[in-house]
Parts: sequence; structure tokens; C-alpha cells
Amino acid sequence: MRRFIVFLLFASLLSALILALASGGFRALPGFAAGADPALVVALWAVGFALASFAAGAATGDYSWVDRLWSTLPVAFAWYYAFRGGFGIGIVAAALVVTLWGARLTANFARRGGYSGEEDYRWAVLRSRLGTGFFWQLFNLLFISLFQVGLFVLFTLPLRSLALEGRAPNAPFIAGLALMAAAVALETAADAQQWTFQEWKRRARSGETVPEPFRDDVARGFRTTGLFARCRHPAYLGELSFWTFLALACTLAAGRFVPEALSGAVLLAALFAGSIRFTEGITASKYPAYAEYRKRTWGIMPKPGRRG
Repeated sequence: MRRFIVFLLFASLLSALILALASGGFRALPGFAAGADPALVVALWAVGFALASFAAGAATGDYSWVDRLWSTLPVAFAWYYAFRGGFGIGIVAAALVVTLWGARLTANFARRGGYSGEEDYRWAVLRSRLGTGFFWQLFNLLFISLFQVGLFVLFTLPLRSLALEGRAPNAPFIAGLALMAAAVALETAADAQQWTFQEWKRRARSGETVPEPFRDDVARGFRTTGLFARCRHPAYLGELSFWTFLALACTLAAGRFVPEALSGAVLLAALFAGSIRFTEGITASKYPAYAEYRKRTWGIMPKPGRRG
């Protein structure tokens, strides 16, 4: 956690420097933050964090700095939009639901040791394929840092229309926020089910007797029951739904189509498609039964008629 705090300070200073350069100096920065297009401010802010993530990865050999920002930086962006919207009831309500999303992801990430310096195992697998030289650092810059932090900008971009237009919340907007909260509930349930399974898997290695509901899954090495009987990645379903519903809610509040609203959700779907293919390739190489599970269960969307 201490290293992450130091990283946040470094990234914040770098972002402040970039924003100061864009605004004509540190003295002009407050006026720029309060008066420039909020999406531009967020984008410049994000560039600082992306470059800091790149530098920290190259310096420490730990490439999970952006992973640690997934649950925190979008929340900060949401509250900046709330500030630019004069803390109107609609934009504050949206920022609160984004904060709920961030709290859930932060708690789950911390529970798995994400803030203790543990790197995502997938980066190590990719390094073994790309090497640790130029091509890996190029991947670090373009994908791990710039692309993923850019997603945070696009996730929260629908809030721009709320901030600038200041419309009072209508019934469709409130319904959209309720659907966002439901998506967080789905993610929370998926996290809890996976955590319980992993705990029994760990305890089985210590010789403990696994209770009947988990015995078959522990034996095969991966979870296939509960939400995981309906789709292989229920948390991904919740995540995609959350940002899609945010775009929908902001579009309904504006009373017109907001062209940029769905860009973050669309790119997130593409990211998940690649992530599923890569991660499941690793899983299938470890657990032979995974191929059959993959045949009978869809990846993100629940398969019609499938029951746990």
C-alpha cells in the first residue's frame, strides 16, 4: 500500500505539470480546471497517470500499476465532473453510484492482495512470450498504460453532458442509475462466489474436507456452479452492464443521442474478448475439463436454458 501511495503522489504531480503546461502555468491552472472543457481536463489528467504507470512499471518490474487504478481513477473523474456540474443532484447521484462501483472493486482487489505489490499473473505470462526488452516496454506504454487509462476517460465521458447541461434527473435517468446499482450487485455476488470457491480450493490443499457444494468444482480446479453455471465470467457481465447503463442513463437525461456515450463500453467489450481468450487459454492448459465447460457455457452472456 505504501508503494501505491507514493505512486499516486508521483502520478498526481505529473498530471498537475501536464495540466499546468496546457493552461499556461500553475497560476492559470485553477481557472483552466474550472473553465476548460471538462473532458479535455480529464484527458490531460489521465495522460499524467498513464505516463506515471509506464515509468513505474519500467522502474520496478511490477506492471500492475494501472490495475490498481481501475477502481480509483474513474471515481476521481466522476467527482470532477460533479464539480464541473455544480454538484447538481443528477451528476452527484451518478458520481455516488460510480463511487459504489469503485468501493466494490477496491475491496475485492485489496482482498486478493492487489495493493500489496502482487502483480497480475497474466503480465508474467505475456513477458515470457514477448521478452523483457523493447517490444515489452512498447506494449507497456501503448496497451497497459495509455489504452487502459484511456478507457477510464471514455467510461466517464457520458458524465460530460450531465456536467455541462445540468439537466434535472428524470425517471429514465433514475432507472438507469438503478440498473447500474443492480450491475454492481451482480459483480459483488460473482466476487463472493469466486472468493468462497478459491478459499475452499486453498483449504483443500491443506488437507481440509471440502463440503459437498464445492467438492466437484475443487476437484476439477475451477468453478462451474452458482452464477458460473450461467456464464463463465459473470463479473465481466456486471462490468459491461454498469458502463453501458451509465451511458444509457446520461443519454436519457440529455433527451438526445450522445454519440460518444457508448465508446467506453464498446472498447471494454473488445478488451474483455481478448482477455477471455488469453486467460482461458492459460486455464485450459492447466485444467483439461475446462474445454468441456467452455463448450456448454457462454463467456459473458448467460446461455438460454442453462441452470446451475
